[in-house]
Amino acid sequence: MLEEALEAPEAVAQQLAAGDAPVAGLAARWRVTPPQRLFTVARGSSDHAAHFTAYLLMSRLGKPVTSLPPSLVTLEHAPLPRAGSAVLAFSQSGRSPDLVEATRWFAEGGAETVAFVNDVGSPLAASAGTVVDLHAGDERSVAATKSFIAQLAAGARLVAAWQADTAFTDALRSLPESLAAAARADWSSAVDVLSRAQRLLVIGRGTGLAIAQEAALKLKEVADLHAEAFSGAEVLHGPQALVHDGQPVLVFAPRGPAHAGLTALAETLAQRGARVLLAAPTGTPGATLAIAASREPALDALCAIQSFYPLAEAVARARGLDPDRPRHLAKVTLTL
Repeated sequence: MLEEALEAPEAVAQQLAAGDAPVAGLAARWRVTPPQRLFTVARGSSDHAAHFTAYLLMSRLGKPVTSLPPSLVTLEHAPLPRAGSAVLAFSQSGRSPDLVEATRWFAEGGAETVAFVNDVGSPLAASAGTVVDLHAGDERSVAATKSFIAQLAAGARLVAAWQADTAFTDALRSLPESLAAAARADWSSAVDVLSRAQRLLVIGRGTGLAIAQEAALKLKEVADLHAEAFSGAEVLHGPQALVHDGQPVLVFAPRGPAHAGLTALAETLAQRGARVLLAAPTGTPGATLAIAASREPALDALCAIQSFYPLAEAVARARGLDPDRPRHLAKVTLTL
């Protein structure tokens, strides 16, 4: 897990070196004839990448995006609109039957289908009209790391191309260097707190919410730590009742519109007795974990998860677990 997490900057560099053909083609078509509606289909970590991409599409382009439960197709056979729709399917392996079936069903009904996948020979890739190769290379770890970061980068590239935003595109070109700096960041100060925790709140908002969701999932997977992710706004609608003296809380507060509110929330929770770990840009008051900066604030989320993965691996080992052999899990999950 650790080795592959540290390979993420090179994976993104490989993706960028492969060129922009698939996303450029989509963007060119959609600038002329935008889809009437956008859906995402994904599971697990890939669903977090889909959430990140959807947030960028909505915030930067004003395109509403619906996260679609595949069971609406595979179990309910719901009469969803297909013609005029675009479906973005995210998967590392491309082998989960429900994602494949949902993507194929939409394509058969006239929808434009796009697979963001690390295996271009997979059933999901075969079922999609357009394939965006993540170029993350072989990933042996059960807990996905570099392929997740590659999914985030690929989603951001689609948004930048559709928006025709030169500054965003230039920031993406320099992303491997930003990720390399993030991989060198030292987050080990959080190991002691998290290795002794029984439960954890993980908080983010905006582009950082998908990162909070991914961090919580990874701590459950590899460290046997019951971590739950919440929006910095949503936590005020009930989950804050869980906060008590010594309750650990991990807050992701990268640059962007949500930064000020998240840092204020971190201070409030600390005043209530929580043991707050604040991941934020260097110089942020109260920050305990430094988020490396990219050339575009929306991409700082990728730097945050890049720094987090080595921390999660270290927490698992500190808790006496092998992060490369998580219990009850397999590399490919087959859901119907």
